[in-house]
Amino acid sequence: MRSKLATCILVVGLFAAAMARGDGKPSVESIGDQVMCLCGCVATLNHCPHIDCSTREEMKAAIQKEIAAGKDETAILQDLAIRYGVQVLASPPAKGFDLTVWILPGIGLLAGLALVVVIVRRWRKPVAVPATPSERPIDPKLRAAVEEEIRNSGLGIRD
Repeated sequence: MRSKLATCILVVGLFAAAMARGDGKPSVESIGDQVMCLCGCVATLNHCPHIDCSTREEMKAAIQKEIAAGKDETAILQDLAIRYGVQVLASPPAKGFDLTVWILPGIGLLAGLALVVVIVRRWRKPVAVPATPSERPIDPKLRAAVEEEIRNSGLGIRD
């Protein structure tokens, strides 16, 4: 029974992986989501809001030409980066100075979390209340001397 269940799960998993991967051929749409349109709209090629964008059409034609030449997705993205510059890629490569784009958000998140922890600890830390003079023990000799002085002055303590 367990082996049938394991086999079923394996077959379903392989089928799902095959469906997610597709046929392995690049398409203009799959590459268009990874490339920025260079017309100045700050959108990916597939989501350029301009109706008659000549830059979008030129880039899509270049991608279609590369696909027809039989290149894979990685080679097409590399060719576009060479032709238009690295700024054409929607996500920068994780090497060199561009690596900072991938590292800095994590560092910022950790620094913010550390700051929150420090602030919360300070809020929760009980404030030390200084001892009032009445809480300190009075020396019995001093107390007797003060009472004697008050009695001699006639101001008030009656036994």
